[in-house]
Amino acid sequence: QVQLVESGGGLVQPGGSLRLSCAASGTIVSINTMSWYRQAPGKQRELVAAVSSGGSSNYADSLKGRFTISRDNAKKTVYLQMNSLKPEDTAVYYCNADLIRYYDRDYLRQRAFWGQGTQVTVSS
Repeated sequence: QVQLVESGGGLVQPGGSLRLSCAASGTIVSINTMSWYRQAPGKQRELVAAVSSGGSSNYADSLKGRFTISRDNAKKTVYLQMNSLKPEDTAVYYCNADLIRYYDRDYLRQRAFWGQGTQVTVSS
């Protein structure tokens, strides 16, 4: 059983910070890109940031300078440091991984394996 388990979400005041974590576990052979997406009610899910297995990262243009993505390959964990949070950052944040797992006696490539999502609310 492969899982992505997120933590660190919650309620924060404007200008505050949060650090999200997502740990992968299970019969994983390898992980390429790990990423964070977010989705607000009534809106389409959008990419926040992504990081490759080698540590190269990219961000949504509007979030550059405020958010930082990183990963610990030994722990199979990806992080999202969020600073200077704004009410418009309020959304459910989802962890995603492009991975290869061993399943049903064979290898399976999953380019979009999702976590359960964690709520981030920025409000006074």
